[in-house]
Amino acid sequence: MNSDQDQQKNLIDTTDCLEAVGVFRGWKNFLFIITLCFLILLQASFWLVNTGYVKADTETEPPPAALEEPQQTKEAASEPAVQTEKIQQAAKQATAEPDQPATAEAKLKKILTLSSIKIQHLTQLIRVADWALILTTALYCLTLLFALKISMFGRLGGINHISRAFFLSLIFAVLILPWQKFFGGVIVGAMYTPAELLDACAAAETRGFYGNIFYYLRFTGYWIIVLLVLMAAQCRSTRWTKAILRRLEVV
Repeated sequence: MNSDQDQQKNLIDTTDCLEAVGVFRGWKNFLFIITLCFLILLQASFWLVNTGYVKADTETEPPPAALEEPQQTKEAASEPAVQTEKIQQAAKQATAEPDQPATAEAKLKKILTLSSIKIQHLTQLIRVADWALILTTALYCLTLLFALKISMFGRLGGINHISRAFFLSLIFAVLILPWQKFFGGVIVGAMYTPAELLDACAAAETRGFYGNIFYYLRFTGYWIIVLLVLMAAQCRSTRWTKAILRRLEVV
Protein backbone atom coordinates (compact mmCIF):
# COMPACT_ATOMS: atom_id res chain seq x y z
CA MET A 1 0.00 0.00 0.00
CA ASN A 2 2.77 2.38 0.92
CA SER A 3 4.72 1.52 -2.22
CA ASP A 4 1.69 2.35 -4.39
CA GLN A 5 1.29 5.70 -2.68
CA ASP A 6 4.98 6.46 -3.13
CA GLN A 7 4.80 5.60 -6.82
CA GLN A 8 1.72 7.78 -7.26
CA LYS A 9 3.44 10.67 -5.45
CA ASN A 10 6.57 10.29 -7.59
CA LEU A 11 4.44 10.28 -10.73
CA ILE A 12 2.71 13.50 -9.66
CA ASP A 13 6.05 15.15 -8.88
CA THR A 14 7.46 14.09 -12.23
CA THR A 15 4.41 15.42 -14.05
CA ASP A 16 4.69 18.76 -12.26
CA CYS A 17 8.38 18.96 -13.07
CA LEU A 18 7.68 18.21 -16.73
CA GLU A 19 5.13 21.02 -16.87
CA ALA A 20 7.68 23.38 -15.34
CA VAL A 21 10.28 22.22 -17.85
CA GLY A 22 7.90 23.07 -20.69
CA VAL A 23 7.40 26.59 -19.32
CA PHE A 24 11.10 27.28 -18.82
CA ARG A 25 11.99 25.79 -22.19
CA GLY A 26 9.59 28.17 -23.93
CA TRP A 27 10.97 31.21 -22.11
CA LYS A 28 14.53 30.04 -22.70
CA ASN A 29 13.99 29.89 -26.46
CA PHE A 30 12.22 33.24 -26.48
CA LEU A 31 15.00 34.98 -24.56
CA PHE A 32 17.60 33.38 -26.82
CA ILE A 33 15.90 34.77 -29.95
CA ILE A 34 15.59 38.26 -28.45
CA THR A 35 19.23 38.26 -27.33
CA LEU A 36 20.38 37.06 -30.74
CA CYS A 37 18.39 39.78 -32.53
CA PHE A 38 19.89 42.57 -30.41
CA LEU A 39 23.39 41.14 -30.89
CA ILE A 40 22.88 41.31 -34.65
CA LEU A 41 21.56 44.88 -34.37
CA LEU A 42 24.65 45.86 -32.39
CA GLN A 43 26.97 44.44 -35.04
CA ALA A 44 24.93 46.04 -37.84
CA SER A 45 25.28 49.41 -36.10
CA PHE A 46 29.04 49.02 -36.08
CA TRP A 47 29.20 48.29 -39.81
CA LEU A 48 26.88 51.18 -40.64
CA VAL A 49 29.27 53.58 -38.95
CA ASN A 50 32.43 51.81 -40.12
CA THR A 51 31.42 51.83 -43.80
CA GLY A 52 30.34 55.47 -43.71
CA TYR A 53 26.59 55.06 -44.27
CA VAL A 54 26.00 56.86 -40.99
CA LYS A 55 28.24 59.74 -39.99
CA ALA A 56 28.34 62.19 -37.11
CA ASP A 57 26.92 65.64 -37.74
CA THR A 58 29.86 67.86 -38.62
CA GLU A 59 27.98 70.76 -40.17
CA THR A 60 29.17 74.18 -39.11
CA GLU A 61 26.91 76.98 -38.03
CA PRO A 62 25.48 79.16 -40.79
CA PRO A 63 27.11 82.56 -41.39
CA PRO A 64 25.58 85.69 -39.91
CA ALA A 65 22.47 87.10 -41.54
CA ALA A 66 24.24 90.29 -42.56
CA LEU A 67 26.71 88.33 -44.68
CA GLU A 68 24.02 86.13 -46.21
CA GLU A 69 21.70 88.88 -47.44
CA PRO A 70 23.72 89.98 -50.53
CA GLN A 71 24.21 86.41 -51.68
CA GLN A 72 20.54 85.57 -51.11
CA THR A 73 19.55 88.61 -53.18
CA LYS A 74 21.76 87.44 -56.07
CA GLU A 75 20.36 83.92 -55.85
CA ALA A 76 16.81 85.23 -55.83
CA ALA A 77 17.51 87.35 -58.92
CA SER A 78 19.01 84.46 -60.88
CA GLU A 79 16.50 81.86 -59.67
CA PRO A 80 13.81 82.40 -62.40
CA ALA A 81 16.35 82.03 -65.20
CA VAL A 82 17.80 78.86 -63.65
CA GLN A 83 14.36 77.36 -63.17
CA THR A 84 13.39 78.12 -66.78
CA GLU A 85 16.56 76.47 -68.03
CA LYS A 86 15.95 73.37 -65.86
CA ILE A 87 12.38 73.08 -67.15
CA GLN A 88 13.54 73.23 -70.75
CA GLN A 89 16.20 70.60 -70.17
CA ALA A 90 13.71 68.31 -68.42
CA ALA A 91 11.26 68.69 -71.32
CA LYS A 92 13.94 67.77 -73.86
CA GLN A 93 14.97 64.71 -71.86
CA ALA A 94 11.36 63.61 -71.46
CA THR A 95 10.82 63.90 -75.21
CA ALA A 96 14.00 62.08 -76.18
CA GLU A 97 14.06 59.34 -73.48
CA PRO A 98 10.69 58.85 -71.74
CA ASP A 99 11.92 56.07 -69.45
CA GLN A 100 14.96 57.91 -68.14
CA PRO A 101 13.18 60.27 -65.64
CA ALA A 102 11.55 57.33 -63.91
CA THR A 103 14.93 55.61 -63.52
CA ALA A 104 16.57 58.76 -62.23
CA GLU A 105 13.73 59.31 -59.77
CA ALA A 106 14.08 55.76 -58.45
CA LYS A 107 17.82 56.23 -57.93
CA LEU A 108 17.19 59.53 -56.16
CA LYS A 109 14.68 57.93 -53.81
CA LYS A 110 17.18 55.17 -53.00
CA ILE A 111 19.91 57.70 -52.19
CA LEU A 112 17.55 59.73 -50.02
CA THR A 113 16.49 56.59 -48.15
CA LEU A 114 20.10 55.73 -47.31
CA SER A 115 20.94 59.27 -46.30
CA SER A 116 17.87 59.54 -44.05
CA ILE A 117 19.59 57.35 -41.42
CA LYS A 118 21.03 59.83 -38.93
CA ILE A 119 23.49 59.37 -36.13
CA GLN A 120 20.80 60.27 -33.59
CA HIS A 121 18.70 57.28 -34.69
CA LEU A 122 21.68 54.94 -34.53
CA THR A 123 22.69 56.25 -31.11
CA GLN A 124 19.22 55.55 -29.77
CA LEU A 125 19.30 52.07 -31.31
CA ILE A 126 22.62 51.21 -29.64
CA ARG A 127 21.37 52.40 -26.25
CA VAL A 128 18.20 50.32 -26.53
CA ALA A 129 20.22 47.29 -27.65
CA ASP A 130 22.61 47.64 -24.68
CA TRP A 131 19.74 47.90 -22.21
CA ALA A 132 17.89 44.96 -23.75
CA LEU A 133 21.00 42.76 -23.85
CA ILE A 134 21.67 43.25 -20.16
CA LEU A 135 18.06 42.41 -19.29
CA THR A 136 17.71 39.38 -21.56
CA THR A 137 21.11 37.99 -20.59
CA ALA A 138 20.24 38.09 -16.90
CA LEU A 139 16.87 36.46 -17.51
CA TYR A 140 18.45 33.81 -19.74
CA CYS A 141 20.95 32.83 -17.04
CA LEU A 142 18.22 32.68 -14.40
CA THR A 143 16.01 30.56 -16.64
CA LEU A 144 18.78 28.00 -17.12
CA LEU A 145 19.49 28.03 -13.38
CA PHE A 146 15.88 27.21 -12.53
CA ALA A 147 15.83 24.54 -15.24
CA LEU A 148 18.90 22.98 -13.61
CA LYS A 149 17.19 22.98 -10.20
CA ILE A 150 14.04 21.41 -11.64
CA SER A 151 16.05 18.65 -13.30
CA MET A 152 17.85 17.88 -10.06
CA PHE A 153 14.71 17.97 -7.92
CA GLY A 154 12.60 15.89 -10.29
CA ARG A 155 15.46 13.56 -11.30
CA LEU A 156 14.55 14.08 -14.92
CA GLY A 157 18.00 13.49 -16.36
CA GLY A 158 20.12 15.58 -18.67
CA ILE A 159 21.98 17.17 -15.76
CA ASN A 160 25.23 17.14 -17.71
CA HIS A 161 23.78 19.17 -20.58
CA ILE A 162 21.85 21.72 -18.53
CA SER A 163 24.84 22.25 -16.21
CA ARG A 164 27.10 23.01 -19.17
CA ALA A 165 24.45 25.28 -20.66
CA PHE A 166 24.19 27.24 -17.42
CA PHE A 167 27.93 27.78 -17.11
CA LEU A 168 28.16 28.78 -20.77
CA SER A 169 25.42 31.33 -20.18
CA LEU A 170 27.44 32.73 -17.26
CA ILE A 171 30.49 33.03 -19.53
CA PHE A 172 28.32 34.80 -22.10
CA ALA A 173 27.11 37.24 -19.47
CA VAL A 174 30.68 37.97 -18.32
CA LEU A 175 31.93 38.55 -21.87
CA ILE A 176 29.09 40.79 -22.99
CA LEU A 177 28.92 43.21 -20.06
CA PRO A 178 30.62 46.62 -20.65
CA TRP A 179 33.46 46.24 -18.15
CA GLN A 180 35.34 49.15 -19.75
CA LYS A 181 32.93 51.54 -18.05
CA PHE A 182 34.08 50.33 -14.62
CA PHE A 183 37.72 49.31 -15.10
CA GLY A 184 38.89 51.81 -17.70
CA GLY A 185 41.14 50.26 -20.33
CA VAL A 186 41.99 47.14 -18.31
CA ILE A 187 39.21 44.91 -19.68
CA VAL A 188 36.45 45.41 -22.21
CA GLY A 189 33.11 43.80 -22.98
CA ALA A 190 31.31 43.05 -26.21
CA MET A 191 28.85 45.86 -25.55
CA TYR A 192 29.82 49.46 -26.21
CA THR A 193 28.31 52.91 -26.01
CA PRO A 194 27.68 55.14 -29.05
CA ALA A 195 30.50 57.46 -27.96
CA GLU A 196 33.01 54.58 -27.90
CA LEU A 197 31.99 53.47 -31.38
CA LEU A 198 32.18 56.97 -32.88
CA ASP A 199 35.56 57.69 -31.27
CA ALA A 200 37.01 54.41 -32.52
CA CYS A 201 35.73 54.95 -36.08
CA ALA A 202 36.92 58.57 -36.13
CA ALA A 203 40.53 57.49 -35.40
CA ALA A 204 40.79 55.46 -38.63
CA GLU A 205 43.64 57.56 -40.07
CA THR A 206 45.83 57.34 -36.97
CA ARG A 207 45.40 53.66 -36.07
CA GLY A 208 47.92 52.07 -38.38
CA PHE A 209 48.13 48.42 -39.38
CA TYR A 210 48.17 46.85 -35.91
CA GLY A 211 45.64 49.35 -34.71
CA ASN A 212 43.22 48.20 -37.40
CA ILE A 213 43.74 44.60 -36.33
CA PHE A 214 42.86 45.38 -32.72
CA TYR A 215 40.02 47.59 -33.90
CA TYR A 216 38.28 44.81 -35.82
CA LEU A 217 39.08 42.26 -33.12
CA ARG A 218 37.40 44.55 -30.60
CA PHE A 219 34.19 45.20 -32.52
CA THR A 220 33.87 42.07 -34.71
CA GLY A 221 36.11 39.27 -33.41
CA TYR A 222 34.94 39.69 -29.82
CA TRP A 223 31.34 39.72 -31.05
CA ILE A 224 31.85 36.43 -32.91
CA ILE A 225 33.24 34.77 -29.77
CA VAL A 226 30.28 35.96 -27.70
CA LEU A 227 27.86 34.74 -30.36
CA LEU A 228 29.49 31.29 -30.43
CA VAL A 229 29.25 31.00 -26.64
CA LEU A 230 25.55 31.90 -26.75
CA MET A 231 24.92 29.37 -29.52
CA ALA A 232 26.78 26.69 -27.53
CA ALA A 233 24.65 27.36 -24.45
CA GLN A 234 21.48 27.10 -26.50
CA CYS A 235 22.61 23.86 -28.14
CA ARG A 236 23.40 22.34 -24.74
CA SER A 237 20.00 23.32 -23.39
CA THR A 238 18.35 21.75 -26.44
CA ARG A 239 20.20 18.51 -25.76
CA TRP A 240 18.93 18.70 -22.19
CA THR A 241 15.28 18.68 -23.29
CA LYS A 242 15.94 15.82 -25.71
CA ALA A 243 17.63 13.83 -22.95
CA ILE A 244 14.63 14.29 -20.68
CA LEU A 245 12.19 13.14 -23.34
CA ARG A 246 14.40 10.17 -24.22
CA ARG A 247 14.70 9.10 -20.58
CA LEU A 248 10.96 9.29 -19.96
CA GLU A 249 10.32 7.44 -23.24
CA VAL A 250 8.16 10.22 -24.57
CA VAL A 251 10.07 10.09 -27.86
